[in-house]
Amino acid sequence: MKPIIKILSACLIALLADFGTCLYSQSVPKPAIIENIVLDAVNKYNERDFDGAIRLLETVIEADPSNDAACYYLSLSYLGKGDAKKAEEYLSRAAEADPKNFWYRYRLANLYGLTSREELTISLYEKLVEDFPRKSELYFDMVELYSSQGEYQKALETLDQVETIFGKNESTTVFRFNLLRKLQKNDEAFACLEEFNKEYSSPYVLSTLAEWQMSMYNDSTALAYYDEALDLAPDYVPAILGKAETLRMTRKYDKFFNILNKIAALEDYPAAGKSDYIMAIVQHSDPKFLQTFGPQMDTVMNSLLQVHPTDSTILRTSAVYYYSTDRKQKAGAFFSLNKDLWPNSYDINAEYIEYLMYAQQWEELSEQGRKAFDRFPSETVFLEMASVGDYNMKEYDKVLEICNMVLEKAPNDSSATLRAWSTAGDIYHQKGDSKKAYKAYEKALKINPNYVYVLNNYAYYLSMEGKNLKKAYNMSKKTVEAEPDNSTYLDTFGWILFLQGKALEAKPFFKHAMLYGGKESAVVMDHYAEVLYALKEYDLAFVYWNLARQKNDGSIPDLEERISQRKQAVNK
Repeated sequence: MKPIIKILSACLIALLADFGTCLYSQSVPKPAIIENIVLDAVNKYNERDFDGAIRLLETVIEADPSNDAACYYLSLSYLGKGDAKKAEEYLSRAAEADPKNFWYRYRLANLYGLTSREELTISLYEKLVEDFPRKSELYFDMVELYSSQGEYQKALETLDQVETIFGKNESTTVFRFNLLRKLQKNDEAFACLEEFNKEYSSPYVLSTLAEWQMSMYNDSTALAYYDEALDLAPDYVPAILGKAETLRMTRKYDKFFNILNKIAALEDYPAAGKSDYIMAIVQHSDPKFLQTFGPQMDTVMNSLLQVHPTDSTILRTSAVYYYSTDRKQKAGAFFSLNKDLWPNSYDINAEYIEYLMYAQQWEELSEQGRKAFDRFPSETVFLEMASVGDYNMKEYDKVLEICNMVLEKAPNDSSATLRAWSTAGDIYHQKGDSKKAYKAYEKALKINPNYVYVLNNYAYYLSMEGKNLKKAYNMSKKTVEAEPDNSTYLDTFGWILFLQGKALEAKPFFKHAMLYGGKESAVVMDHYAEVLYALKEYDLAFVYWNLARQKNDGSIPDLEERISQRKQAVNK
């Protein structure tokens, strides 16, 4: 006995040979042959061999141009290849060949929708409804189509037809509610929910009514609706969360934490949903709330971690919670654990690195930033973060090493190279090498001539050396034009004007700087005092020098000596 596969193959070869003979002799193939070829093409379509299906189906169409099944599957095959034009051509032919076939016309309507021809889509749907009035999906599609076109009244009228033919249910009620809200008929919208609730019961409808009542500060009514929803579905999460939030907002904290603990302990409730809600409480509550109810919140966090000990969103929420409550070491442990459990997540690694920076753990930041870069070698930002740690440990050569690595690894990333040259300029200046600093700044400004950070630093360092004040002036002028309320940039520009002998022109810039943070800087106030002194406004000058003295942290080593000299010069 021959193997079954060989017998089938022989039959198919004979069948195709017979079909080919019919075509060659220009006689019409037998219907059974055409049907088998179409079935073979359908199999190829199901296997996503669209080209193979098209080859077979086109031979069928050549022999029988009115074969609607072949046209239909040709359309689907072309659509699978992304050729919407050909798909529409054959689908239209299928619908013309058999106008009573619902699926041909329904697919054609969907194709019009896919190609953003809403008017044709709606027109075809309207004809379909006339011919197939019992197809409920048509009505709901039309409601969505009318709604997407902003024709809300037509959508409501279609919904009336649905309820007349098929009756009212939760879906139609929700559709009606949303449409009335879009028409800004809020009272009518909620009235339709209340009417539905008198005849039927739905946790969704009850929860929506509860939200509405809560928006009108009817908290007792809102709670009653939530309780009714939970009687129907004890684990219906929107009702649980809604009730919890109502209790929190009305300061019924004992009951609130009872529900919050219930939410935390739910094993079937997604961790991401819990995390979102707890995170919202942590980030948006009054800080006194977290202080007052710290033990209760700790219990909730412990419950979350027991149910989801390795979930990344819960670990992140725990870290943020403990950081917000000034338990930074515990927060760091969760950030670190999350990173260890999910080492291939860019976001989780970035959160840990960011935590290290805010916690000022410079040595760890330097080490972990480099390790993160090893995991994500295209993300040079991790190297930059490591350099922040190096800078704060005064490891300036390591910072320059990272700048060079960034320039080597990301030569086409203009943002990264701009920051690298900018940082290198700052570090060279810190090391006392002005020549290399200015060269680095020039490289940065070639990438972005209007980069105000470099323009300010470059201008300020030139002014400190008393060199090229005209160039310094032009650069600094750009910074105050770009950010007219930045006290640092105002100070630089005002000081350059002063050095150019324009104390009177400099004064307004320092006055403006005082309004936008200048009083927090000993250097800015010292500069302003010098300008006032030059203008012979001695009393006000010494007021600002006294303020500068109070703020001076050693950044102005000769301040006391200069103040003393100025006082002697004017007999103060």
